Amino acid sequence: MPSLPVGGQAVIEGVMMRSPSRVAVAVRRPDGTIEVMERAFRSVTAGNRLLGLPIVRGAVSLFETLYLGITALNWSAEEATREEKPAGAKSASSAKGAAMTSALQGITLLISLALGAFVFLFLPARLTTWLGVHGRMGFGLVDGGIRLAFFVLYLLLISQWREMARVLGYHGAEHKAIHALEQRAPLTPESVQSFTRFHPRCGTTFLFIVVLISIVIFTLIGRPTSIGQHLARFASMPLIAGVAFELIRLSGRYADRAWVRAITWPGIQFQRLTTREPDLSMCEVAIAALERVRSDEAVLRLERAETPVMAEVAFIQ
Repeated sequence: MPSLPVGGQAVIEGVMMRSPSRVAVAVRRPDGTIEVMERAFRSVTAGNRLLGLPIVRGAVSLFETLYLGITALNWSAEEATREEKPAGAKSASSAKGAAMTSALQGITLLISLALGAFVFLFLPARLTTWLGVHGRMGFGLVDGGIRLAFFVLYLLLISQWREMARVLGYHGAEHKAIHALEQRAPLTPESVQSFTRFHPRCGTTFLFIVVLISIVIFTLIGRPTSIGQHLARFASMPLIAGVAFELIRLSGRYADRAWVRAITWPGIQFQRLTTREPDLSMCEVAIAALERVRSDEAVLRLERAETPVMAEVAFIQ
């Protein structure tokens, strides 16, 4: 089954959609209007043969998605709370503000990576050591089990966070809009609303696969007893993300196979925590973002194909 090259992500009061050549973010402003930010985008993997190799491209795409996601979140937060300004009003410090925003985005990304490494890499290993587990296989399984527990706890906390409820609704709207595009259904709020909010290629599934692969890789590395071995675990994360990326791509191609359904089933169940049923206004915002990237030639070519298509959905923030 060919893959429709469209991915998405929920943001503050809106949705980001991405195609091979464009990124669009649509946000519902306080006055009820929809503001859309659209810009050209070209992955570095498209112009570099080495970076486009299997597994390598997945690691590169992970960092690109993180950067685009943080950029979209910052812009959506500004637009979702922006008050109306007089026509023609401009900020004298706009250039300085843009530079500061870029710096803050870089700092946010670094802090996020450091916090994630501590919670999901260093802390499970320390807890496993504290429990007295020393054998390679036993250590890998207990360490991986704690990491999986942290992952589930993270999803549970997100699902119970009241301020996240609308973001999870927009996440559901993003999935529904892509389902409608896959099925060549009309892109209207009522049509989009009729589809399921669960999607097998969601980032929640990607993260679950990352956790599973990390158990295998970290078991091979062995119990970390030095800073160097902890750093080796961290350095292996691009490899783990790259392998998970390739499995997600294969799952789109072989969606009817039993092994694919077995791999994606847990991720779909976890989406009960990371998505909510959207209302029609949320679906309208998702459609606004999707329409802006739908004109991408790669998307149009697959839309015209007679065979079914499956979208590649990017993982949530």
